[in-house]
Amino acid sequence: MCDGEVVAAVQGLVPQLSASAAVPSAEQVAELCEAEATVLLLARLDGAIVGMLVLVLFRLPTGMRAWIEDVVVEGSVRGNGVGEALTREALERAVGAGAVTVDLTSRPGRAAAVRLYERLGFERRETGVYRWRGDDAGGSAG
Repeated sequence: MCDGEVVAAVQGLVPQLSASAAVPSAEQVAELCEAEATVLLLARLDGAIVGMLVLVLFRLPTGMRAWIEDVVVEGSVRGNGVGEALTREALERAVGAGAVTVDLTSRPGRAAAVRLYERLGFERRETGVYRWRGDDAGGSAG
């Protein structure tokens, strides 16, 4: 599944997802494709890959959980149901794997994405999201 076409598509979509994210190498895309905990879903229109979504599945003591990450649709085809199709497929796969919840995050400025997720039954949670960035964390481990 992770052939040159897939690598090129992921590398082309990532900059549309995040201006600050580094474009993944072919090796990193291959690692994503081969990892047991991740499912790379791709959407095609007229044979061309126009969208992607990464479904992350993991077991916790409280049950199987899932996260949807890195949802991006080619700018020229946004608004045509590609993101919805990807998200629905991810939800079906998560349920099929036994996930008791599926989480995702979306910036409030991504109004169309927020409307889509709410229409599909996602609910906004009142929670804090914390991120650790390694050397940028401001402290030292030693």
